[in-house]
Amino acid sequence: MSAPRIRRAFADLSIGQVHHASAGDPAAPAVLFLHQSPRSWTEYRTVLPLVGQRYHAIAMDTVGFGDSAPLPWPPSIERWAQVAAELLDALGIRRAHVVGHHTGGVIAVELAAAFPERVASLVLSSTPFTDEAFRRARAGRPPIDAVERREDGAHLMQMWRNRQSFYPKGRPDLLEAFVLDGLKASGDIEGGHRAVASYRMEDRIGRVTQPVLVVRAPDDPFASPHAAELAAHLHDARVVDIEGGMVPLPDQLPEAFARAVLDFLDGLR
Repeated sequence: MSAPRIRRAFADLSIGQVHHASAGDPAAPAVLFLHQSPRSWTEYRTVLPLVGQRYHAIAMDTVGFGDSAPLPWPPSIERWAQVAAELLDALGIRRAHVVGHHTGGVIAVELAAAFPERVASLVLSSTPFTDEAFRRARAGRPPIDAVERREDGAHLMQMWRNRQSFYPKGRPDLLEAFVLDGLKASGDIEGGHRAVASYRMEDRIGRVTQPVLVVRAPDDPFASPHAAELAAHLHDARVVDIEGGMVPLPDQLPEAFARAVLDFLDGLR
């Protein structure tokens, strides 16, 4: 089966225009992809056509990132989840499977908790369990992506270097994609990380009763230690490792990532 083409569009929502990309038959079951911060839908550029061979695969730009409208309020997991639900409404999608990576995974948890009737299942990739211990640990950490703008452009190299050790060697394309998306982010580039750090997942995760696949990237030092704990707090979850996976897992190993998603979704049928 040939891979479907990616289609891009904007939806007019309450906070302005939200950009999204999709692949596959709109009549097929929908799969909504949510990206990490400060990335965009392009994190799933190769994944979308692969999943779109059997599903209607949609990747949105979180408000404040990519080509979506700037943030009209402080970064908030709860509000981002509400916008995702609005997008489903705008696209005429009653219920969707939801895939989230890093920040996107945290948004996916809130989407399933706040709108359980809209979420058929979850794939939580490199998603932390954000409880009080997580918040205390994050409070003492230096910023991940924020750099001081320099007239000579040295801040661009600093953005690259700050992430370089968490990305695979020999893949400058992945760091280029990160820098491009980081430059497009409106407002504070650290907003997504702060929203994750302040989200009280321990108060919300008990509401998530949908089937869940927890995807672990073993070489992601930020998220992989949380996978077992996250799964333990869910009613119906299993964990799968994607060997060699690092922070940019969906666009680092798109075929393996798409296969994990498809195997899980096909098993629910």
